[in-house]
Amino acid sequence: MSYVVMALLFILLILILSNVRVIPQSHAVIIERLGGYNSTWGVGIHVKVPFIDRMSPMISLKEKVLDFPPQPVITKDNVTMMIDTVVYFQITDPKLYMYGVEKPINALENLSATTLRNIIGELELDQTLTSRDVINTKMRSILDEATDPWGIKVNRVEVKNIIPPEAIKEAMEKQMRAERERREQILIAEGHKQSAILEAEGKKQAMILEAEAEKEAAINRAKGEAQSILEVQTATAKGLQLIKEAGADDKVIKLRSLEALEKVADGKATKIIVPSDIQNLAGLVTSVAEIGRSK
Repeated sequence: MSYVVMALLFILLILILSNVRVIPQSHAVIIERLGGYNSTWGVGIHVKVPFIDRMSPMISLKEKVLDFPPQPVITKDNVTMMIDTVVYFQITDPKLYMYGVEKPINALENLSATTLRNIIGELELDQTLTSRDVINTKMRSILDEATDPWGIKVNRVEVKNIIPPEAIKEAMEKQMRAERERREQILIAEGHKQSAILEAEGKKQAMILEAEAEKEAAINRAKGEAQSILEVQTATAKGLQLIKEAGADDKVIKLRSLEALEKVADGKATKIIVPSDIQNLAGLVTSVAEIGRSK
């Protein structure tokens, strides 16, 4: 009898141990009792009822990344291109994820493809190539709203690659090459323009400096001549003042004039200027003779 009890206890222990589960962090398990939803197990130790409770596969609550293959899409201007997207999502409600939709990952992939086609269908080729942020934002908003009943939260969506047709790629390369050549010609022309401007500015500056130098030289010459004339006039004035202070009369002055006339008429001058009062020359000579006798 004791062996039977021990066997039963051993079997019971095995049953209990086999139904003990430890749920790790960021994971969850759905428990179904008699085919219906019973509870959601989170992190920790749990024990299920043997033969009555059934455990679902463990569900990860970590953020997941789905890299979908390229999808053919048609733009508003009827250009077919291939676009692949990356979706970052997280399971927030294990119960809804378990019972909300059949094969949630496949549903999310198909929903992403149809949403992408709808968004690209409203954009032209140039807008598609330059509006990645707009596409990402619209897709995230639409997918996040659509996956709420599935217990999934879409955190972000990224357009990974946009592959246009070969003809479009060649046309774009030609356009880029033409744009680069145009910019190069503009830069060359700007360089020539700046060089010409600088050269003209240099010539202008040189002419201004030369004119300034000539102006300064002329001013200095004029100042020198004015100073020379002033000094001559000053000396003349001083001489007259000295003569006046010495008490010389008109006869002495006329005598000095005759001496000057004699020097002028020494045979070297080609012209002789005769004073206007030459008719008084005789009287002047007489006066000179008298002055000589008085001495």
